Amino acid sequence: MKIAFIGLGNMGGGMAANLVKAGHAVNAFDLSAEALAAAKDNGCETFTEAREAVAGAEAVVTMLPNGGIVKSVYQNDVIGHAPAGAVLLDCSTIDVATAKEVAASAEAAGYDMVDAPVSGGIAAANGGTLTFMVGGTEKAFARAEPVLQAMGKAVIHAGDAGAGQTAKICNNMLLAISMIGTAEAMTMAQKLGLDPQKFYEISSQSSGYCWSLNAYTPLPGVGVESPADKDYQGGFATALMLKDLRLAMEAAETSGASTPLGKHAQELYEAFATENGGLDFSAIIKTL
Repeated sequence: MKIAFIGLGNMGGGMAANLVKAGHAVNAFDLSAEALAAAKDNGCETFTEAREAVAGAEAVVTMLPNGGIVKSVYQNDVIGHAPAGAVLLDCSTIDVATAKEVAASAEAAGYDMVDAPVSGGIAAANGGTLTFMVGGTEKAFARAEPVLQAMGKAVIHAGDAGAGQTAKICNNMLLAISMIGTAEAMTMAQKLGLDPQKFYEISSQSSGYCWSLNAYTPLPGVGVESPADKDYQGGFATALMLKDLRLAMEAAETSGASTPLGKHAQELYEAFATENGGLDFSAIIKTL
């Protein structure tokens, strides 16, 4: 397929490269000259205007920082500029209301569109092992699925428009809470004199089993290799976790959901991100 890819940041750059590896012709656009140069090295054809990139595309994929930018790009550069038969895939993590609004605008103009935020971080984006949670009609999902499969290990249809964003913010709220809990338990065990590796060996095979402990251990030199072993570089930045927690709390307020632990997790990450926004979110253990 000819695929336009808009947004070549830490995640988007690797995702676009994997589309090329899968045999697709990728038209790439980003405001960063450096990102465009990297995309060109990865086999993409690069453009300095988003409208030029989407011209003639059978699919348009976007990976952008926030809902305001997503709305602007689709209104000004995609809808009415991409061919009417193109399928549109927004892989950004944004608020549910904007995702639904943009999808409605696209569908009114005759496009099939999905919101398809991701889980997995930079390593998974580069390795093509992301998980996509997808919102949209059955038809739109069926058209988007082959594109997403080229960039991930799992593609799950969550429901109608906005359902992908709902799944993402709920998942990451749970992840933030479980990471803080894992960090607390590991730190307390260490302060009580228990070898952290022994605690890992025990808890990772008992009722304390969870992804934050087993697959992303927040203490250096313990368990599996993780960003903790690289001075908390790479992985999933604290600033991005905080963004997702803010979106989750906004959604909780509008829906009337009670999320006391989610709220406290946001407060802890708000304080930590002030000086540590670039560190992996597991670095929250430093506060303990």
